[in-house]
Amino acid sequence: MCRLVASTQPSSQSTMLTILWTLLSSALPVLGPHTPVSCPKAKECFLALLSSHDVLLECTISDTNWLFSRLSGGGKPVNLSSVSNIRKSPEGGLHIHNPLPSNTGLYQCLDKYGTQVTSYKIDFQDITKLHATHTNLGQKPLMNETLNLSHREVVYTQWGPWQRCNNCGRQGERKRLGYCYIKEPLEEPVPCGLYLWGANMFYARIRPEMQVEICFVGCQGHLTGGDYVIFDNFKLTEESGSARLTCPFASIYRPVHWEADNSPLTWQDQLSGQTVSTIMDLHSGGQHLKVFQPATYRCFVEQELIAQFNPTERQSKAQNPWQPRIQPDKADSVLRRLKLMVLSISVLAVGGLLCKVVFRPVCGKKRSQVLLVK
Repeated sequence: MCRLVASTQPSSQSTMLTILWTLLSSALPVLGPHTPVSCPKAKECFLALLSSHDVLLECTISDTNWLFSRLSGGGKPVNLSSVSNIRKSPEGGLHIHNPLPSNTGLYQCLDKYGTQVTSYKIDFQDITKLHATHTNLGQKPLMNETLNLSHREVVYTQWGPWQRCNNCGRQGERKRLGYCYIKEPLEEPVPCGLYLWGANMFYARIRPEMQVEICFVGCQGHLTGGDYVIFDNFKLTEESGSARLTCPFASIYRPVHWEADNSPLTWQDQLSGQTVSTIMDLHSGGQHLKVFQPATYRCFVEQELIAQFNPTERQSKAQNPWQPRIQPDKADSVLRRLKLMVLSISVLAVGGLLCKVVFRPVCGKKRSQVLLVK
């Protein structure tokens, strides 16, 4: 198993993780940071998605030209270079980074002759309005409502499929996402944002949903980490007494599972309203975790270990009452001695190499061999 080890220096932590995630994104296209979306050729697809979560609109050809038209402004195409969070991928798709509700509109994929290959009408529903419930807590999803604009329109939640259980071999949780749709009698339902675009009205019912329930599935083989596991250190800040951990490749569209010292962190505990020592970020689907206690935190995506976060040695030992606290001056002294030791070893290694290569006749025939392992 290949492991990428992040820097333990707090100052370079975020930079190192950014580099690692970029490398892993190219190495693991299945677990990339975006969600691929496809539409049959020569079709116009109506979709509801969530804001703040990257998507990749696919096209069946590689030599593409994309047009984007907002529903306002007469439907005139917008120059994509003027939209900062949209870019064309090398494979011909369209990557929408951190989409906003204002990215709602028509996306057209054209070939080099200007002929439409496929198109998407997408409603990016506001993730900040997400309504979350847990079935095992007796919490109910939103009820259908009638708008009574002019055609007895009904607002309802159109549910997606249940995601895979986020844990195996013991109790886990699974979730499904629901999107706001409006249906007129005898008409096909339309995502709320596409139906109400431009209407200067507020409806509290117009919001997406997430529903969670307990699940239990067996493990297929021995559960281990994937081919790439990130190890990193974290430190609770003095100002807030907390730290924010981010699980790479996690998304609200994927099963995510967190553990603290091998104990599961669950949506059931968090949505019950009871006091918890960690907070999973609802709007990211658990990608971000706010922690208030030093512990070893691990995150899993699709039941595979993705990252492990260890507290700094000073905070970890301070948490255990039977171990002496490390005083800053002593810790710095130990660190200086370690650095001096590493420097001494490096000097000796270089001296030995010079002895073997440059001054071989002087040093005699007796030599030692050093195996360098990458």
